[in-house]
Order: sequence, then C-alpha cells, then structure tokens
Amino acid sequence: MRLTALPFAQLDPLAAYGLWKLRQDVFVVEQQCPYPDLDGRDLDPETRHVLLLEDDHETVVGCARVLDELLEEPVWRIGRVCLHPTARGRGLADAVMEAALQICPGRDVVLDAQAPLAEWYAGHGFEVVGEEFLEDGIPHLPMRLVQGRTPQVGRHL
Repeated sequence: MRLTALPFAQLDPLAAYGLWKLRQDVFVVEQQCPYPDLDGRDLDPETRHVLLLEDDHETVVGCARVLDELLEEPVWRIGRVCLHPTARGRGLADAVMEAALQICPGRDVVLDAQAPLAEWYAGHGFEVVGEEFLEDGIPHLPMRLVQGRTPQVGRHL
C-alpha cells in the first residue's frame, strides 16, 4: 500500500477516476445515499486528496479530502474518508487519517462524522462540538480537533 496527498491538478486521470469511483461505491451504492459527491470542492487549488493505493495495481482503496475552510476562523475540514471493503479491518483507515492530519498544519481541524464512527475519530483527537444532525438520512456529529493536542490512535476500521 502507498499513501499520497495531491491537489486535483496533480492527479492523473486513472487516480481521479479511482477516487470518484471509490466514493461512489461506498457512499452512494453501499450506504444507499444518493448525494452530489461532485460538489466543485475537489477542484479548489487548496484542496488535497489523500489516496491509499495498492502498490501492484495503483488502485485507489482508501481516500480522504482536506479542504481549506473559513468558519469563524480559518480551519481545515476533513471529509470523504472511506475505504474499499477489501481494505477494511486492517488499520488502514488510521493511516489515511494520519496522512490527512499531516497536511493540516497550524489550525484546528473539523469534520462531520457519521455518528457510529465518532469514537474512532475521537481516537485521533477529535471531540464532539455540537448536536447530532441528519445529512442525507445518516446521523452525523460535528467534531473538532484543537491543534496542539496529541491524538491517541484507538480502534481500527
């Protein structure tokens, strides 16, 4: 397995296709949640795409998206974190999250966790900062990682 983090402009066509196919397969098909994945944010020059690639085929088996975002202050937003079913249960989600966090210097990091995964994100230092809400019919919790705290990597996905 190999991890890389690139802006959209540096993704080759096969990597971009693999990224979008993985997100579609997991979020739209597996979770039965039709939503507008291609929201324009992939193209932002500041956006970074973390890709977990199988070494032998360069197949995208994991991903995360890091956005430069302005809330009350500038923060990083991590989203679209997923693994192909064949890559699950081996701690590879931790590697994807750690790679995403490495490209988030100097500011807090926010995300909207699917509620059953909040404990896993907490293992990376995130804390719930608001009420549960439904997004596309799935319960989510807003979470925040305050920079400067050391995460304790916990449960593996």
